[in-house]
Amino acid sequence: MASNKIKVGIVGGTGYTGVELLRLLALHPHVELMVITSRGEAGLPVADMFPSLRGYIDLAFSDPATADYSACDVVFFATPHGVAMSQAQALLDANVKIIDLAADFRLQDTAVFEQWYKMPHSCPQILNEAVYGLPEINRAQIKSAKVVGNPGCYPTTVLLGLAPLLEQGLVNLSVPIIADSKSGVSGAGRKAEVATLFAESSDSLKAYGVSGHRHHPEIHAQLSKLAGDSFQLIFVPHLIPMIRGMLSTLYVKLSDKAASVDIQALYESRYQDERFVDVLPAGKLPETRSVRGSNILRLALQKQDAAGYLTVLVVQDNLVKGAAGQAVQNMNIMFGIEEHCGLAIVPLLP
Repeated sequence: MASNKIKVGIVGGTGYTGVELLRLLALHPHVELMVITSRGEAGLPVADMFPSLRGYIDLAFSDPATADYSACDVVFFATPHGVAMSQAQALLDANVKIIDLAADFRLQDTAVFEQWYKMPHSCPQILNEAVYGLPEINRAQIKSAKVVGNPGCYPTTVLLGLAPLLEQGLVNLSVPIIADSKSGVSGAGRKAEVATLFAESSDSLKAYGVSGHRHHPEIHAQLSKLAGDSFQLIFVPHLIPMIRGMLSTLYVKLSDKAASVDIQALYESRYQDERFVDVLPAGKLPETRSVRGSNILRLALQKQDAAGYLTVLVVQDNLVKGAAGQAVQNMNIMFGIEEHCGLAIVPLLP
């Protein structure tokens, strides 16, 4: 990596993932923020909308219709689904790399994308070149990628929670894999919606998307690559009355081969060199507050010997490792700098 800084653009800087990108990139030693767009807030200084960024970012929001990304090395899309693919070709033609935090480049099957997102995929030729941006699985491909589809928050917990088992063939795939996942309200995005009003979501816990959630096909597709075989997945997300945080409890039936494997040691070995995956000691259980504000994902294992099952508990901050932090991690890999650069953040407690 040359000494010159990475010139960064952000499309959609007013949502929760957008402001989280700004928080992380503001102090990144190898980044220069060039342009931050907002359709509704063009001309407004970023720090007027987000006072937490006063003294860190002196840019104003630009109108995405007239924004110039030609000086950027990479553009992050913190936008609704469909925006990144509408601009992808023009950016690639200008030699600008793309990291999309929405779903435009996560699903390789365009028919599945169109089924779940109710829109045609406008650039399947670019989709074919896109890399699924889960560093702990696809680091080698991310290094040379021009387009990265940043994983969804729920899929990150499920995939990293199950990867060591599936890679070694330790799951009985004739029994459905169950993912029971819970997310803080910020996962719904920064918008006016009755269901996420404080008086509606506080002091309550509810499941949603039980008949089908958009992250289901993403999880299934990526688990299938790891497993190399077909299987069934039961995935049920829940909304919990907190701002940040995600916990996924995963249940898998172990294969006969697993009887001779020290699974705790397997996980510790698989993730020993991963800065952002922490395997807790046997007997310990993770809490969402232990990762708040950080890019760390923590997990723990509990065997149910009598039933032949393994329970994997995974926590992360849904806005950091589940979104913006992982996007920055991908950027670091793409530009050949230290993967933890700008992400060495101690979680907030209390």
